[in-house]
Amino acid sequence: MEQMNAAVRSEVSFSGHETFVFRYAWLPKAAFHIREFPRIFGADNAMVKLGVGKNMVRSIRHWALSTRVLEELPKSRGQELQLGAVGKLLFEDGGDPYLEDVNSLWLLHWNLARSQERATTWCWAFNIFPSVEFTREGLISFIRAELATRGMKEPSEATLKRDVDCFVRTYAPSRNAKGLTLEDSLDCPLTELGLLVEDRVTNLVRFTRGDRPTLHDGLFAMCLAEFWQAVAENRETLSFADIAFGFGSPGRVFRMDEISLMERLERLEHVTNGVFAYAETAGVKQVYKRSEGADLLSLNWRLAGVGSEVSR
Repeated sequence: MEQMNAAVRSEVSFSGHETFVFRYAWLPKAAFHIREFPRIFGADNAMVKLGVGKNMVRSIRHWALSTRVLEELPKSRGQELQLGAVGKLLFEDGGDPYLEDVNSLWLLHWNLARSQERATTWCWAFNIFPSVEFTREGLISFIRAELATRGMKEPSEATLKRDVDCFVRTYAPSRNAKGLTLEDSLDCPLTELGLLVEDRVTNLVRFTRGDRPTLHDGLFAMCLAEFWQAVAENRETLSFADIAFGFGSPGRVFRMDEISLMERLERLEHVTNGVFAYAETAGVKQVYKRSEGADLLSLNWRLAGVGSEVSR
C-alpha cells in the first residue's frame, strides 16, 4: 500500500471555498466557460461572465478543482484550467450536464472525499475520523491532533471553524431550504445523498451508514477500479478489509455497512462482465481482477449507470 501511504503524507488545505458550499449551477457553469476561456477565473470580467461575486468566483474554482471537474494545465501555475476527468464525463460526453442524476452527485462526492490536498477536512472526516457522531468542536480537535501527529502546521482557529462548518453544510441540509427549487436552494447538491444528519437541538452531527440504493452498481464498480489502481495497481486480488476500511476506499467514502458492501461485491461479476469477481475461500474474503480488460476507469456513463435516472 505504498501509494496509499504517500497520499496520506501529501499536502493539506483548509480553505479555498470562501465559506460557500457549491450550488447546482456552479460546476456546469465552470465547465461551460472554461472551454471558451481557460483563464476565466483570473480574468477581470470573471464576475460578469459567471454571474457571481468575487469570493464566489474563487469558491467555484476551488470546488471545480476539488471534484475533478476541472484541472490545472501543466506548467500554467494554476493560471489556466481545463476540463478534468469528471468534467469530461459529465459535460462533454453527454453524461449529465445539469446534475439531474443522483449518480453524478455520488461521483462528485467520491472525488471530493478523496481530495486530501484541496479538501482535507472532507477527506479526513470520511476516511480516518474514528467516530460516527461528532460536534463541530470535536472534529476541529481531531484535525488539530492529526496535524500535530503528522508534524504539520496548524491553521488558525477561525480557519478551522469555517472549514468544518462548510464541511457539515456540504452534506447536512439547512432548514431554510425547505420548499425551494433546486436552483434557488443555497444547500449543496450533496445534501441529497443523506450522508450526514445534524440534530439542531444537541448540535450533534452523525454519519449515516447503509446500502446506498441510489448508487448504481456500475458506478460503484468504476470507483472500486479507481481505488484499486491507486493502492494496488499490480495486484490481482484486493481484500474485503481494504475495500471496506482502507483510506479512500468505497466502503469508507460511501459509508456502506459491511453486509451491504458484501452484497455489492457479490454482484460485481455480473456488473463487470467477469472483470471483477468476489469470492470467500477458507474464510478469506477478496475480490479477484482479470488482467485482461481490467481498466474500468474508461467506463462511459451509460455503462456506469449515470444518466439512467434522467433518461427514463
